[in-house]
Amino acid sequence: MNLTRLFIFRPVTTLLLTLSIMLLGLLGYRLLPVAPLPQVDFPTIMVSASLAGASPETMAATVATPLERSLGQIAGVTEMTSTSSQGSTSVILQFDLDRDINGAARDVQAAINAARSLLPSAMESLPTYRKANPSDAPIVMLALTSATRTPGELYDLAESKIEQAMGQVKGVGEVSLMGSALPAVRIDLQPLKLAQYGISLDTVREAIANSTTNKPKGILQGSQQSWVVDSNGQLDKAAQYQDLIVSYKDGKAVRLHDVATVYDSVEDQYQAGFLNSQPSVMVGIKRQAGANMLDTIDAIKAQLPALEKDLPADTQLKVVVDRSPTVRESLYDTEETLLIAMLLVIAVVFVFLRNVQAVVIPALALPVSLIGTCAVMYLLGYSLDNLSLMALIIATGFVVDDAIVVLENITRHIEEGLSPLRAALKGAQEVSFTVLSMTMSLVAVFIPILLMGSIVGRLFREFAVTLTVSLLISMFVSLSLTPMLCARLLKPKPKVSKRPHPLYQFIENQLNALLAAYSRGLAWVMAHQKITMFSLVLTVLLNLFLFTVVQKGFFPNQDTGLLMGALRADQNISFQAMKPKMLEFTKIIQSDPAVDSVMSSMGSGMFGSRNSANFFVRLKDFSDRDATATEVANRLSLKTSHIAGAQMFLMAAQDLHIGGRSANATYQYSLQADDLDVLREWTPKVQAALAAIPQLNSVDSDSQTGGQEVVINIDRDRAQRLGVNVQMLDTMLNNAFSQRQVATLYHTLNQYHVVMSLQDSYTRDPEILKELYVINDSGDRVPLSAFASFKGGNAPLSVAHQGQSATSTVAFNLNDGVSLEQAQALIKQAMAQLGLPSTIQAGFAGTAAAFAQLTATMPWLIIAALAAVYIVLGVLYESYIHPITILSTLPSAGVGALLLLLLTNTQLTVIALIGIILLIGIVKKNAIMMIDFAIHAERTQGMSPKQAITQACLMRFRPIMMTTLAAFFGALPLALGSGGDADLRSPLGIAIAGGLALSQLLTLFTTPVVYLWLDSLSRATKRQWQRMRHVES
Repeated sequence: MNLTRLFIFRPVTTLLLTLSIMLLGLLGYRLLPVAPLPQVDFPTIMVSASLAGASPETMAATVATPLERSLGQIAGVTEMTSTSSQGSTSVILQFDLDRDINGAARDVQAAINAARSLLPSAMESLPTYRKANPSDAPIVMLALTSATRTPGELYDLAESKIEQAMGQVKGVGEVSLMGSALPAVRIDLQPLKLAQYGISLDTVREAIANSTTNKPKGILQGSQQSWVVDSNGQLDKAAQYQDLIVSYKDGKAVRLHDVATVYDSVEDQYQAGFLNSQPSVMVGIKRQAGANMLDTIDAIKAQLPALEKDLPADTQLKVVVDRSPTVRESLYDTEETLLIAMLLVIAVVFVFLRNVQAVVIPALALPVSLIGTCAVMYLLGYSLDNLSLMALIIATGFVVDDAIVVLENITRHIEEGLSPLRAALKGAQEVSFTVLSMTMSLVAVFIPILLMGSIVGRLFREFAVTLTVSLLISMFVSLSLTPMLCARLLKPKPKVSKRPHPLYQFIENQLNALLAAYSRGLAWVMAHQKITMFSLVLTVLLNLFLFTVVQKGFFPNQDTGLLMGALRADQNISFQAMKPKMLEFTKIIQSDPAVDSVMSSMGSGMFGSRNSANFFVRLKDFSDRDATATEVANRLSLKTSHIAGAQMFLMAAQDLHIGGRSANATYQYSLQADDLDVLREWTPKVQAALAAIPQLNSVDSDSQTGGQEVVINIDRDRAQRLGVNVQMLDTMLNNAFSQRQVATLYHTLNQYHVVMSLQDSYTRDPEILKELYVINDSGDRVPLSAFASFKGGNAPLSVAHQGQSATSTVAFNLNDGVSLEQAQALIKQAMAQLGLPSTIQAGFAGTAAAFAQLTATMPWLIIAALAAVYIVLGVLYESYIHPITILSTLPSAGVGALLLLLLTNTQLTVIALIGIILLIGIVKKNAIMMIDFAIHAERTQGMSPKQAITQACLMRFRPIMMTTLAAFFGALPLALGSGGDADLRSPLGIAIAGGLALSQLLTLFTTPVVYLWLDSLSRATKRQWQRMRHVES
């Protein structure tokens, strides 16, 4: 049945079907969420645990290891890393892309419960988990400031009000507070006075713990009424603890203020945060894996007005970082590019047809195909993001191709004298198979991408499906709406030709001249077929050469308007010395003309070690600065390089991050070993080797083993004779130096603690250990020096695991103009010269590992796309030979794409790779149009192969030029685009524009020659086969 005929004779049905596609598409467009990139997040869960006072090695051995054993048994875990620092451990789990994060979270909770009995009894709470990747950039950052309140009061407000409200917002995965700690009653003990009164630290701890309580006390039940029993058992303020009796000396009470300084402060005094240079508590909000960024940000901002009303009047809540404006601006730029591409494509059609009615017909294919695609995108759960919009931009050059082919053939029949109706019936029927072949063979190139299970396949699945749907809708429109409109809108050829407009005549003359030049060139290549075939072989070899020399990368850098980084100082720096250094760097960064605001924080725990500070730098809008985010980061690193004693590491925040380990640079090289000492020995050597490579910068390692420690060597025999056991010593040291929480204060909105430690003046010199003592079994004071000796040593500031083995990571950034491929080659060369021992497993991690995998699979991906296209063409043509003729157009497209990437100094990233794969489907359209008409002429008109292909080339010259130029100008706005994320989009446009430009020039001449050679080969093979069968018979 001829479906085209059905649509031509049923115009109402055709129009209503088309309108239905448009209406559904418009509805889908309004409902589509907006995002910077497709949702390709690895399901990631972070487990956090804390144990006050524990060293990194203790945390790794007693907390991280038991958790890893239990968590490692969860199905679907692809990567498990942990980092243990002073008093805290975080374990990051990444799962298969197809794993449901909610199901994974339930398994994680079960694993935590299973590990409970293996964890230290001193842990005050079980480990917790959050469904967020700690290496992701925050989507919103808030700053809470006040001119009258202390940082502790601000932190209390942030935790009790802001954190709770933000954590309930749909899509939020993690809310973290930085810059201070909760209010607390602090008790700073003076060991000399304790010795004077003969009181132990544990005696004081017990006295404090027993002095404040808030337990249920029951109810009095009378015959008529009841009474709730309450007391003033809880002490809330420091003043209430001053006169607390801790012991007696010679019958006289010794009160707490006699042996300690008691005051209201915060739980952890070694944390600080600043907005620019103003003390601030910062709230970092990260989205849950898979959550839509803009929907989550909009939901967060919708909560802020009510939240601000609930906060005290003397506080200010500011939105410092908000990713939504940059995302929306990038999408607006992309939509503008889409509009420009549509106008250019329509202009190309008008130049060739010079008829308003004729231009309207293929122009309608654009909105119908593009808008209709939005309906399918919504049903599949896709979003309007850079990649899906890039697919629609590229589609502008494709979706008119089918309509152009149909329209041009119908117009040709009208010019030959047929009526519009008969021309539409005949012309559409003639090219329906051509249209089907072009569309299905282009769709076929995406089959390997759709089957890929890696991050690249998942990332571009949305791109491939979006483009495929638009092409299928376009094919439907070209075989339904286009011939119907041609039959009704086009006018028959006038009996008396009118004099054309001078401009139209000029264009027609130029096109005729171009056709004449092509005819002469075609005649020459037909007479010199060997030279033509040699040039084809040369392009194949040139492809191989260019592929090896073009620079390769993984994913273009995005400009999100946010820099993330860290300040790393000497490993033994104190908090008091680190704070002014952080402010010094803040002022330098803030002075840069591209910087809007700077947020910085430092402190212990999961937000940083004692020698580091975290920085978040918000940049001005892209139009208000003179450099990209990466260029600003490099500039700031150079500006701060002269400051002695510290180094700044900054990098542009990216939406696509692979791996769960955080680092101070973009790319990572990982070392893994069972022997921690071997790892500590070789990590600095590897770091030095990478730092010596001039193409790299910001080389840093997470292995910090130069921290100082005091080792207490216990003489166990002497300790036993003195009635002292090791548990007593551990308890005393914990009481003295761990900022121990000895009591809990319960309030309406939050719980606070009483924190006990030695006075600061007694924690600055290891010699204080000689003045401490423990109480033995007999109640006597025994100095530490009586049964222990002291010596200095080195200790790590953090301990990292990969799987369940010790690991370290050396991170690095690339200098401008250096590709990741170059960097990896240089690093491999440096490692070969270094000679790592066999006990260390070394390799790239995170994004660098994903790039290495992509580099290995890139040729196979292209081969798979070629095989898919060959199979589809073979099925359509029922021939082994014709698909080869069609695919012979590809080498020139590859040369054009790679050559233009090389000339524009653009790296071959996954974006450019998709452009090259697209070219496999695009450039063969020229050959399909030629071969279809040649085959038809041979079968129906009895022409020789040479006559048939020559006529086909000349007859299809104009539609070939129209479709190629439409695709070229559809890609050109991407290649020449501007804006914050232009670097993300331009490789696709450059690859397609370069490939189309060269392939258009060469394939017009090489395809007919290849057709003749393969036709001769096919005929010779058939003759030989017939002779063989004749001999056998």
